[in-house]
Amino acid sequence: MAISKVERLVNLVIALLSTRQFLTAEKIRASVAGYAECASDEAFSRMFERDKNELRDLGIPLETGLASRYSTVEGYRINRDAYALPEIDLSREETAAVAVAAALWESPELTSAAQGALLKLRAAGVQVDADPAGTVATIPARARGSEPALQKLLAAIDERQAVQFEHRSAPTDPWTLRTVEPWGVVTVHGRWYLVGHDRDRDAIRTFRLSRISDEVTVVGASGAVQIPEQVDLRARVLAATRPGDVTGTARVWVAAGRAYEVRRLGRDVGSRQVGGRAGSVVEVPLRAGAWIARTLAGQGADALVLDPPELRDEVRRILTQVAAGEATVAGESAGEETVGEEQR
Repeated sequence: MAISKVERLVNLVIALLSTRQFLTAEKIRASVAGYAECASDEAFSRMFERDKNELRDLGIPLETGLASRYSTVEGYRINRDAYALPEIDLSREETAAVAVAAALWESPELTSAAQGALLKLRAAGVQVDADPAGTVATIPARARGSEPALQKLLAAIDERQAVQFEHRSAPTDPWTLRTVEPWGVVTVHGRWYLVGHDRDRDAIRTFRLSRISDEVTVVGASGAVQIPEQVDLRARVLAATRPGDVTGTARVWVAAGRAYEVRRLGRDVGSRQVGGRAGSVVEVPLRAGAWIARTLAGQGADALVLDPPELRDEVRRILTQVAAGEATVAGESAGEETVGEEQR
């Protein structure tokens, strides 16, 4: 029966860890299960080169050296001291954060890095829950924006190239063309943002990825974008998305096991049934701006404003507008915070 690639790599790691000497390629071919299937020396050489690169990409410290004192043939081994991981002790909250990060980085371009990190943690004896207490289920489906846009933006940042894309400040706003020198992509409160210099406005701007169109075009030569040293991208996003001052309190019913974003905003003050559904009454601080109404509207039937009446009317207006088809993507209304002047 043919040996799978994973089995072959595991066998190779075991063999290279089991010796203090450097093993030659021929010795490895003869002793490691999976290489005997190679039809020729050339086929083995290509397979072995790919496997070595795979181990190095996984962070395994593969060393090269002479097979013996009297030999001129190169051999291989794994440095045991460098390979051994220190004891890793993560709290429940930290393991939950790892699981959420893995869920966010599930795109085809990024899944290899995420799965590699989880593999190393599990190899060190750390159990990472795939969905701790339903945390992953609360992440908005389009929190990071479209896959094509994310891929092109990350590539442009690496190449230090400017980009053009259409963007809108709110789900119901018209699209506008922006030309941006991208500095980096960061996450804040589970949402992804691009930070960079907007050439059209000659200022630093913050763009939420879920409001960037799929079509991202690279403009200009590689290396043309200069990213400022020691720029704090996360601080820029926090400043741009900070809600206004507290102006009052709202009482909101949220269904049991649902609307976690609303629960995080306030405090639970009691239990209540609505329409035969169990739930809780949450007191939520009201802040300047319409972001709280969009947040509540985004929960659909899982959240109901009890008071004040003006907030309930605003949520009803948003839901009516969505139902009428005036908002293109109702899901993007969930949990939107007011974005400061930097994003407009």
